[in-house]
Amino acid sequence: MNNAFIDNYRFLARYNRWMNQRLYSACGALSDEERKRERGAFFGSIHRTLNHLVVADQIWLRRFAQCGADHGFVFDCLNAAVLDLAPGTQLDTVVFDNWQALRDKREQLDTAIEQWVQDMPEGYPQLIMQYSNSKGVQRAHPAWQAMTHFFNHQTHHRAQAGTLLTQAGGDLGVTDLIALV
Repeated sequence: MNNAFIDNYRFLARYNRWMNQRLYSACGALSDEERKRERGAFFGSIHRTLNHLVVADQIWLRRFAQCGADHGFVFDCLNAAVLDLAPGTQLDTVVFDNWQALRDKREQLDTAIEQWVQDMPEGYPQLIMQYSNSKGVQRAHPAWQAMTHFFNHQTHHRAQAGTLLTQAGGDLGVTDLIALV
């Protein structure tokens, strides 16, 4: 198999970390009040949007870890300390009210994501993963489809947070993927 497939996800993981670092740095310059201000976005505020990404990432990473386990692979980086989401947590749950705790969790997740794709065995993206979505609907499809969604989902909500940041007077700067090259 051509390693370009997995190399693509490694590149996306690197971009993911780079953008999250830039976004959190820019948002860190705002007051807690500004980060938590209701701005009419899908999750309301910058803080709630960033919490959603932490929750969604943990849900997806659990699914990816389970897919690996179902096929005989263990990803040590996707351990209980990283995937410590409380049972019953919803996609709009604010799991971290404290900015620094949220920021620390984001860094922990980004480290785990980069390690996960680094440790990924060659055929992993083609494995069929099975799980129940947040509404309980059973799903089964190649892991690469969920991986593509995972990174696209991050980009989608980071763009929302970037817009909210601009509304608050912040500036994220260039966000183009190719700028990482």
